[in-house]
Amino acid sequence: MSQINFFRNKMLPQSQAEEAMVSSFNLTERDDREDEKSDEPGSGLKNFLWHGGSVYDAWFSCASNQVAQVLLTLPYSFSQMGMLSGIILQVFYGILGSWTAYLISILYIEYRSRKEKENVSFKNHVIQWFEVLDGLLGPYWKAVGLAFNCTFLLFGSVIQLIACASNIYYIDDNLDKRTWTYIFGACCATTVFIPSFHNYRIWSFLGLGMTTYTAWYLTIGALVNGQVEGVTHSGPTKLVLYFTGATNILYTFGGHAVTVEIMHAMWKPQKFKYIYLLATLYVFTLTLPSATAMYWAYGDQLLTHANAFALLPRNGWRDAAVILMLIHQFITFGFACTPLYFVWEKVIGMHDTKSIFLRALVRLPVVIPIWFLAIIFPFFGPINSAVGALLVSFTVYVIPSLAHMLTFRSASARQNAAEKLPFFLPNWTLMFVVNTFIVVWVLVVGFGFGGWASMNNFINQVDTFGLFAKCYQCPPRVPGAKNH
Repeated sequence: MSQINFFRNKMLPQSQAEEAMVSSFNLTERDDREDEKSDEPGSGLKNFLWHGGSVYDAWFSCASNQVAQVLLTLPYSFSQMGMLSGIILQVFYGILGSWTAYLISILYIEYRSRKEKENVSFKNHVIQWFEVLDGLLGPYWKAVGLAFNCTFLLFGSVIQLIACASNIYYIDDNLDKRTWTYIFGACCATTVFIPSFHNYRIWSFLGLGMTTYTAWYLTIGALVNGQVEGVTHSGPTKLVLYFTGATNILYTFGGHAVTVEIMHAMWKPQKFKYIYLLATLYVFTLTLPSATAMYWAYGDQLLTHANAFALLPRNGWRDAAVILMLIHQFITFGFACTPLYFVWEKVIGMHDTKSIFLRALVRLPVVIPIWFLAIIFPFFGPINSAVGALLVSFTVYVIPSLAHMLTFRSASARQNAAEKLPFFLPNWTLMFVVNTFIVVWVLVVGFGFGGWASMNNFINQVDTFGLFAKCYQCPPRVPGAKNH
């Protein structure tokens, strides 16, 4: 196959050659899909719900995974930085996130094309971001990518678990948030039974429906209830709060640490290029109206209520939103944790195992540290900003931009690239300028100012509530009274 591809690349026009370079792994993906179905024969309905790999599946995965519990903390960010800055930075970081997701997809296709020409088979093997970096740039980049990606996904899973406990408390406050964390840690551990991103088809679809309901509940609920008496909108008042809020928005649109795994689950991965942008455009319809309406209605009260549910009156609509978000956070926990499962399987030599139950058993140790960290740091809201500044800034902004520039730094690499430049960038110089801008901006604003602000805020939460806080930001208990 590699010799045929080489001959065709030499003889065919450039556009056809590029097509040929990725055709082989399209066939591989189809073959894997057929093997997967033939190994587990079942009804057409089972395949429809369980086996996903289309462009639409990828879009649902990206849109569903991009905004989960952070939807409830964006109004908090608006109160920290003001409405205008909140809107502008949402659009700005949404575009930046879509661009770096595009870069990751290009690097995946480049890596996959090179390996396919070497007759490397990826059957029963899920390609991950650190392997792409290893193949294109060497072992040092692999180590950096692995460290940042795994740490980010670890804390991303921790955040979902914290959010579960925070949300359920607004329905049932008979148990404190720490106890709820114990319970939901056990529930989320069941994600070990979901083999790969192929099998999230129905969950991604349902998850996006759940966040859509919640976003519009926040928007309509805030508008219907109107502004609270004496509402004030004083943000931004302090630099530390401003950059904490900005970093939470950076975190919001930095959910593409699982891009490579989602691409690998596609039957035609090269079609992924603009999917993340399309997903982001839909996410804007959820995040902008809900955060704007909540900040308009409640203003500075949000500064002490990181979870938007805390300010809305309890009724059936709110309870439904809470329950739907709980289910969605279970799904998002699986999204964040599945790449960690893959890494662990590869470390212990179990990644090629086809038995779902055996793989589930060996995956369980991954959940234990996540459970433990969620109990230590239950700071819903501030932990998002800290993770955004220290981990997301590198994992999904700086490293992909630098990796892309280094991969195509030579004239021969640019000439033989598996993918052409995007239509809106006529030359490689502009590509490097854009990537350099992202690296400098995120290092200075995201990691520098954002890191300073978010860590200050995080440390303040530790000083105020302590580690292992039993019930973070819970209102004082009144005997016989129900939580609102």
